[in-house]
Amino acid sequence: MPRKKKVKRFRAVQAVKELARERLGAPPGEKVIPHKNKKPQKHKPTLGKLLDETE
Repeated sequence: MPRKKKVKRFRAVQAVKELARERLGAPPGEKVIPHKNKKPQKHKPTLGKLLDETE
């Protein structure tokens, strides 16, 4: 005998979001933003690495 589907509990947040999507459409996708606090390299690349990159 198949099981009954579990009834999902009503959540106001989900209902509000669904209404907003119907009226306004889906929100725009996320933009990729580089990290502000990214640290620069500590050491300069060696001559051997520089020569390998150019080839």
